[in-house]
Amino acid sequence: MYIRRQQDYVWIHIVVFLCICDRSASQISYSISEEVNKGTVVGNIAKDLNLNVQELETRDLRIVSSHSKRYFDVNLRTGNIFVDERIDREELCPNVVKCLLKIQAVLNNPMAAHRIEVNILDINDNSPAFIEKTYSLNISESSLTGERYLLPIAVDADIGSNSVKTYKLSQNEHFSLDVQSGGDHGVSAELVLQKALDREKQSVITLLLTAVDGGKPAKSGSLQINVNVLDANDNIPNFSKSLYKVRVRENTPPGTVVIKLNATDLDEGINSKIMYSFIKRGNIDPSNIFDLNAETGEITVKGTLDYEETPAYEVRVQAMDQGTSPRSAHAKLLIEIIDVNDNAPVISVTSLMTPVKEDAELGTIVALVTVSDKDGGNNGVTNCKVIGSVPFKLKSNYKNDYSLVVDGPLDRENTSLYNVTVTATDEGNPPLSSFRVITVHVSDVNDNAPRFMEPVINVYVKENSPIGSVIYTINAFDPDMETNAKLTYTLLDSYPKIFQ
Repeated sequence: MYIRRQQDYVWIHIVVFLCICDRSASQISYSISEEVNKGTVVGNIAKDLNLNVQELETRDLRIVSSHSKRYFDVNLRTGNIFVDERIDREELCPNVVKCLLKIQAVLNNPMAAHRIEVNILDINDNSPAFIEKTYSLNISESSLTGERYLLPIAVDADIGSNSVKTYKLSQNEHFSLDVQSGGDHGVSAELVLQKALDREKQSVITLLLTAVDGGKPAKSGSLQINVNVLDANDNIPNFSKSLYKVRVRENTPPGTVVIKLNATDLDEGINSKIMYSFIKRGNIDPSNIFDLNAETGEITVKGTLDYEETPAYEVRVQAMDQGTSPRSAHAKLLIEIIDVNDNAPVISVTSLMTPVKEDAELGTIVALVTVSDKDGGNNGVTNCKVIGSVPFKLKSNYKNDYSLVVDGPLDRENTSLYNVTVTATDEGNPPLSSFRVITVHVSDVNDNAPRFMEPVINVYVKENSPIGSVIYTINAFDPDMETNAKLTYTLLDSYPKIFQ
């Protein structure tokens, strides 16, 4: 049973594509389910890179990433990449359709960097749940059959087929349920009156609304709905549109008018006086971001809009008359947020190989650099380069991943340290830029021969000088450092043996 469960929940669907851009960069993709046990194998890096397993240890293979947790590690004896930390997809990528963990496999001798994307697959480990504990509806007994009442939605931290797929209503004689698909916005349900109400017979009707997800097996959550049957009004308020659409820039200041709603009611007096309000659904409260004037229907910006956080708001609004038994109508308002270039690129150095030998070949990798920009469209497209005249350049590996490589001769004796300035600029209007200084140390190699202070030395010796007498001190120097600059002196055999 345990093995079968592992096959059902821990089965790893690996789709590998290898696109070798050059000898130092490539792209590999894996897929793995969330919540798998530590030690679960993701894929074999040796096989996918056509490497001998022995090379992994000799070339000191390392898995590096910019994440705070070490989710993956590698077995150098087998080449297997395995899970090293519990992965919770909902914690890692909340409200995201595709959850990608980006890591890199780095090899030495020669240095090579391979980008790895691990797609974290969702499992049905969350049940649908309603934010409300109970929900009450006030419905007049004079309501006509066919009238509709918007119901709360359930939220499910899972995505795709594991999210909420349908709703069910408990058996009753007065209402049916109309479930509607909203595409990317999920499904919603409306209560439809099928049989006229009679307050004198039944003043409160208790219903049970159940949300069911599409997992196998399916999970569900329920909400009790209390329908209070009231007397009143003949006419329902009517919005001028069932769907309002408006676009607002994310840097729009508070107080700016977004739209003015318009609803009418054919009744007279207080029964025709309409008050507007937001309908809070799920865990989204529109009143935190927008203000709605209850009397005029004017909606204005209240909070800070952020395209990167929420690119669009689907808001339900209500128009309710003020009769003794108030009646209401609802409409949908879609507010699309227009992105502006308000985020500068962020430059991250994921791996720094320093010091670099002064005889390093052109193309030797010094550092791995990643650039990210939260903006969308051209505002999030970045270009990265090295500023100034230095013997280094950036080489593009994959999208926003770069390698800082040697691009000219190095000479420690002339320059032993470089502060390399890397800049990233997006394509917004106006563009935003950021800078990062990478310090590169140059290590010594024995590339300089010792030199005497003088090419020819004349020494005069008294003929009866005692053995062991110092007749001259010879000095030489070597511009290299440490052991490469340590000198020993030797007399050539062609000289007389009287000197030692």
